[in-house]
Amino acid sequence: MTDSRAEPWLTCIGIGEDGMAGLSAARHGELACAEVIFGGPRHLSLVNAGDRGRAWPVPFSVEPVLAERGRKVVVLASGDPFWFGAGASLADRLDPGEWQSHPTPSTFSLVANRLGWRLEHVFCAGLHAAPFERLIPELSPGRQAICLLRDGEATGKLSQWLVAQGFGASMLHVMEALNGPRERIRSVRAEDFAFTDVFAPVAVAIATAGAPGLSRASGLPDERFVHDGQITKRPVRALTLSALASRPGELLWDLGAGSGSISVEWCLTGGQAIAVEARSDRAANIRANACAFGLDHRLRTVEGEALTALAALPDPDAVFIGGGACTELLEHLWARLPHGTRIVANSVTLETESLLAAWHAQKGGELLRIELTRATPMGSKRGWRSAYPVVQWSVTR
Repeated sequence: MTDSRAEPWLTCIGIGEDGMAGLSAARHGELACAEVIFGGPRHLSLVNAGDRGRAWPVPFSVEPVLAERGRKVVVLASGDPFWFGAGASLADRLDPGEWQSHPTPSTFSLVANRLGWRLEHVFCAGLHAAPFERLIPELSPGRQAICLLRDGEATGKLSQWLVAQGFGASMLHVMEALNGPRERIRSVRAEDFAFTDVFAPVAVAIATAGAPGLSRASGLPDERFVHDGQITKRPVRALTLSALASRPGELLWDLGAGSGSISVEWCLTGGQAIAVEARSDRAANIRANACAFGLDHRLRTVEGEALTALAALPDPDAVFIGGGACTELLEHLWARLPHGTRIVANSVTLETESLLAAWHAQKGGELLRIELTRATPMGSKRGWRSAYPVVQWSVTR
């Protein structure tokens, strides 16, 4: 239970480039009473923190703030402390009554208001330390994105990356020190970017133009993935993802992951995945695919046999068995998994097909036989070539 009358020891204050002039009298009072003030060097300078100022450690950590518990502490953040700021990192470690937060307009809001963009339709990303590949799922003609960048040099690298991805025609709005005396806004196409005097704090707004972008439909082309032939082929992958029925925020175990194509497409819907793969070369392919799709923060790769690896994993919402299904694994999963977990297993061998048929008879679910034929050249004409049939068992634990 929280006592609403208790006075928090920690106050998060959002601050803009206009510094103290943009803060209310109440915020001025909190800063005046603070014994310790944390923030980036720029933030501390804006409020003349002096000897009370403490710059964030590199790499970032909230431990120095927590060590001051019991004193009057102010944490400064750009704009909204809970939008790519330190607010959530601190709140996760504190009781509700220990802290309070007061935002000012975020950089995203300032950019949208300068450009007349509907912010609710814009993809917003903090790319201070994250790779540009985080943009991959969001780039398509007509889309808008706002990116916070580490420094001026990163703006040139972003433009080069966009050109390499086929989005050189995109219009970039380079915005420095918004809402302050040094504010500057310049616009240029990515392919024509030549600025050498961009300074932090900087944001880049992207009006995307160029390549078609990444489809959001299940079953991406096989050639989008790094693989050695061990990949759930596009039509079967689409049916498998449909059976797995992903929902945002859910966790998938992808056992015998091969290339990780199932995990990648699961994560593209907003979920997270743990791909378990015994072969180190294939595990390397999974990691490469996670990075290429900008999903390395959502897709974790575990090397090892499934039965050994599962003991240390958090409970999933769904499990896909792409390879290595056996009686021992199915029995282990059935005993281990919580009720409501969705299980989908694919088979191309007679032995595994027989196993899945037996489990279907015992546990229910749906047993599906997938047979595909593809038109291929036969001399000067064409004919149908059949792929190996796939038997798919799907069930809810």
